[in-house]
Amino acid sequence: MSTNLPTLLLLVRHGVTPTTGQVLPGRAPGLHLAEAGLAQAEKVAKRLEKLPVTAIYTSPLERTRETAAPTAVRFGLEARGHDGLLECDFGDWTGARLDELSKLPEWQTVQQKPSEFRFPGGESFTEMSERIVGALDDIAAAHPGEVVACFSHADPLKAALAHALGTPLDSFQRIWVNPASVSVIARHADGSVGVLHTNTTTGSLRELRPAAPPAADA
Repeated sequence: MSTNLPTLLLLVRHGVTPTTGQVLPGRAPGLHLAEAGLAQAEKVAKRLEKLPVTAIYTSPLERTRETAAPTAVRFGLEARGHDGLLECDFGDWTGARLDELSKLPEWQTVQQKPSEFRFPGGESFTEMSERIVGALDDIAAAHPGEVVACFSHADPLKAALAHALGTPLDSFQRIWVNPASVSVIARHADGSVGVLHTNTTTGSLRELRPAAPPAADA
């Protein structure tokens, strides 16, 4: 693949689970996609099929691996687990209900000054941001000029988009990343980046870089 082209990073949030929007699941194992989430995963694969995807990376958690699976099958690729794409470590808040967490005084810091917040017994938003930005940099460097699908979670993806947009981390909660949405970052060889799409849930993305047509018979 020509290095004159930027690496396209397709940032995909996992599909819906039975607890999406209700619980902060974090890194607890055993949470799988709901039936609607499985359908969303198939839709993601269909949306990406006209792009020349050459590699797939995914958070190791079940819900992201299950979202990546149809895309991996469609392209005949192995979805590689990458710890840098993991959900934020919510520590002691893991498994808590969002309606209960929203009543805590700390919730205002989470929403308005996330750069100052560390989850009790877990990760800070700053560490989460540095982790996923570093992971995406490493992935892009390993695939110059290629199209790579990266399956992750809402908060890490929002932080990655905020960084690419030059937006302060304290504003990252303003960025929406819906379940099974696709956002696209272009990373050039000199390290510069551009954000091509955010939070798309419909339509083909083939205009970004169409797959090459089959070679004509000799």
